[in-house]
Amino acid sequence: MEKRKDYISWDEYFMGVAMLSAARSKDPNTQVGACIVSQDNKILSMGYNGFPIGCSDDEFPWCREGDPYDSKYFYTTHSELNAILNYRGGSLEGSKLYVTLFPCNECAKAIIQSGIKTLIYADDKYADTPAVRASKRMLTAAGVTFIPYVHTGRKIELTL
Repeated sequence: MEKRKDYISWDEYFMGVAMLSAARSKDPNTQVGACIVSQDNKILSMGYNGFPIGCSDDEFPWCREGDPYDSKYFYTTHSELNAILNYRGGSLEGSKLYVTLFPCNECAKAIIQSGIKTLIYADDKYADTPAVRASKRMLTAAGVTFIPYVHTGRKIELTL
């Protein structure tokens, strides 16, 4: 008997974990997930966008417009930063980050400072914004490789 041939690739696996993490986000507009992986393909950490521990997602604002004090932007932690902060094992030097949306400039700083060297992203819908352009400028200068995820079109269903 031969091994099965329709198993998922490492990229499909880790991006799938990032997508599953995104499903934990309570943000009504944008759900983003991240998965950090060691050089030998071990999952080190995961994260999704949401409020910091102790800041109730029933009490803090989810809206995007109006007074910044009353919008989500001052309060939410992005998935990439959450994954970095969730890691308790020491250094992330040389690791890979799978993320469902290309990181903003603030997350790029954390990615660079944490030692992550490769970034695989599923979507770059804000590519032309100053935040993402600045992110790419910093990542490039710091030697972080960023690669678009190649969508395979494979459908994976989970019954929970």
